[in-house]
Amino acid sequence: MSKKYYLAFAGALLAITVGCSDKPNSPAAPSNAPTAVDDTNAAADGSTLKVPPPTQTAPANGVAIEQFETTLKVNRVTGSFVNTSQFAYRFQLLVNGTVARDFRTSTTSEWKVTDLDVNVTYGWRARAEQGQFFGPWSATWTFKTPDIPEGYIAGGEGYDPLWTGKTVGDINGAVEFVANTGAKMVGHGSHIEYALGATVDDGEFSMLVTNAPSNTEGNKTKIMSMREGRSDITTNDRRFTIEKRGNPAGVVAWRVITHNDQIDTVGAERVERTFHANRWYLWSARWGGGRFNLTIREDGASGKVIYNFGKSYSGAYDPNPQLAYVGAPIGRGGSRDATVPGMIAKQVWLSHRERPDFANK
Repeated sequence: MSKKYYLAFAGALLAITVGCSDKPNSPAAPSNAPTAVDDTNAAADGSTLKVPPPTQTAPANGVAIEQFETTLKVNRVTGSFVNTSQFAYRFQLLVNGTVARDFRTSTTSEWKVTDLDVNVTYGWRARAEQGQFFGPWSATWTFKTPDIPEGYIAGGEGYDPLWTGKTVGDINGAVEFVANTGAKMVGHGSHIEYALGATVDDGEFSMLVTNAPSNTEGNKTKIMSMREGRSDITTNDRRFTIEKRGNPAGVVAWRVITHNDQIDTVGAERVERTFHANRWYLWSARWGGGRFNLTIREDGASGKVIYNFGKSYSGAYDPNPQLAYVGAPIGRGGSRDATVPGMIAKQVWLSHRERPDFANK
């Protein structure tokens, strides 16, 4: 090889090596870096990095997943004289062939996808990247999300239909399942407990309730509640109680204790509402961003709002561990301050996400 051609070849090789660096001003990549090709000499599939496509491992192609999140995983690409730690991985989530989400990671070869929609078949694929260069896409695999799911508790999210005759929570006291309707809290001491795997410091706790007229027995009776651990709920450092009182009848009241604040209804803020035994009411408590709000809708999610009130707070609502309840456990005030007796609950939702449509059926 003549000196002229040798210098030209060496210059081209240096340009390729610099082009493979993740940072424009970083030192040249080692000589075992994968070969990059410019756009005019790209492979037939458009890739500009001479590596194989990643091999998908999970979820299995064509599988029906049971929840509304999943982790997409691929094996790292391999090749002769290639340092696989140099690669980033780009994932794409597809709906009907169109990219719905795009994610790039330089620290791992997987992507946890959350907040998936109901009853959707998703496609997904991945490729290796280095700087501005990229390898070929993997094959497109698919998975399908559930229609109306079974109940579940997954980290900081819980869903419990209850009308199916079972629960994902723990039953305490007398609880009866009414066929195709929901779970009946027979007495003041009846409640269902949900132990979350992660704290929901910004989210929604809601459920549909019936058979809880204005004049139920008891005093400061609860529709739903939360606390930190299992210390007395009345004095708990993260008390969260939503009341439909029996005395005075039909009065709505609530209290929330955050990391460094306490908000509650006081005096005239404890208002009376009329509740009918044969109608469903959606009780929805939301918190986050320094604001708490309780909304009650008559006849379900699309019904008339009969209550809507909240307050600002400081600090965070951060119970750890976080326990949530249909009704409430008996505290220092005695059984008549616990659960609204006779109430029937269904479609319990607790998550950082807003209540989904399937929970309103």
